[in-house]
Amino acid sequence: MTPNPLYQIMPASDPSQLDKKDFQSDQDIRWCPGCGDYSILKQVQSVLPTLGVPKEDIVVVSGIGCSSRFPYYMNTFGLHTIHGRAPAVVSGIKSLRPELSVWMITGDGDALSIGGNHLIHLLRRNMDIKVLLFNNRIYGLTKGQYSPTSEQGKRTKSTPLGSLEEPFNPLRLALAAGASFVARSVDVDPKHLQTTLKAAAAHKGTALIEIFQNCNIFNDGAFEPVTQRKTRADRQVVLQAGEPLLFGAKRERGLVLNHQKLCFETALVEEVGLDAIYKHQPENQVAAQLLAELSFPESPIPMGVLHQVQRPSYDQAMSEQLDYARRLYAKVDAEAELPPKPSVQSLLDSGETWLVQ
Repeated sequence: MTPNPLYQIMPASDPSQLDKKDFQSDQDIRWCPGCGDYSILKQVQSVLPTLGVPKEDIVVVSGIGCSSRFPYYMNTFGLHTIHGRAPAVVSGIKSLRPELSVWMITGDGDALSIGGNHLIHLLRRNMDIKVLLFNNRIYGLTKGQYSPTSEQGKRTKSTPLGSLEEPFNPLRLALAAGASFVARSVDVDPKHLQTTLKAAAAHKGTALIEIFQNCNIFNDGAFEPVTQRKTRADRQVVLQAGEPLLFGAKRERGLVLNHQKLCFETALVEEVGLDAIYKHQPENQVAAQLLAELSFPESPIPMGVLHQVQRPSYDQAMSEQLDYARRLYAKVDAEAELPPKPSVQSLLDSGETWLVQ
């Protein structure tokens, strides 16, 4: 009998011999031509071979949305799950198999609307999972309704007179939930995106990257004011730990921390001096919150790792607790000469009712 291919184990790979092609599946990519998802897929497939992780130890999980086709195009283990519930699935995978490298792919609708509550708890638990949140400020899969991140006044099929509410800020949400790694990148800057992906992969804990992604069909050019090659130097602050927050074509401007108003303000370096420009401290959550508040055109927006701290991951703590429980039970079992622990099968075979003591 020919074995079911669904149950065949992926052959072991040599991490040192992997390249981008090893992570490309044989599936036809079904995104619209020109979609920013192509670039993100390419950068992920370029970064994973550099991590030293066998591809059979990598799992890619998604929810629902255009971005959530991602697992089909990755030659790794993967799951295309249900709307907003990818955090629950990745939590289960990481709890059962903590040694795996788990990546969650989601969108602004999937993660911040129906999946918002799940995302919050994934972040606060700090499981060692990498979350790539594609933000195109629109519902692309369902043909152009406004999303939680759409700007106020956005005219769409579901808001013909303009949306009324303020947009959701994914970075502020992640920081408020206690995420230990929060970053932002963009689909049209491959070098920066690869650098950010590598930083997230190296982080032990939940790492969330908001990725500005262009939907050229239903929301084309949503991020052009800050991502165009000719003008992005004036409209982005690229974050580097320990370095002053400078921007501009000649890095002639910077961000100064106003301690009275507790906010960042822009200033000319020649007027205030380089020492007055704030030096980025990723471990400072308050500063990260203030950076997350910045928006164009009032100020340049931050790109890179806003916040990073190291604290125990949930899966690590759970493994240690389970190991302790096993040793404790074994000790009590030996001292009290208790009967051997019953198996699940013996319980199922014991009858229709059970006595719980």
